[in-house]
Amino acid sequence: MDSKKFEKVSRALSDPNRIVILQKFKKKKDCLYCSEIHDMLDLAQPSISHHLKQLVDADLLLPEKEGRNLKYQLNEAVVNDYIAFLNALKG
Repeated sequence: MDSKKFEKVSRALSDPNRIVILQKFKKKKDCLYCSEIHDMLDLAQPSISHHLKQLVDADLLLPEKEGRNLKYQLNEAVVNDYIAFLNALKG
């Protein structure tokens, strides 16, 4: 992971709502639909869409269209690269 990608992921992780969204994937283990995320959080739909877009732009979530709905999967490769980048800083 290069430093620009690291910065983009760090920005995406800087919002507590986005952290909560990512934590939901840990419990679900496969994918989440936008409507499921809306049911879990006390946020308006436009706010959830904004947070999901930030996570997708940082490649933390992979969107997949299924009919009229979008489902999201956690991009574990990016998460692992991010952790490896942090560990490399540690020495």
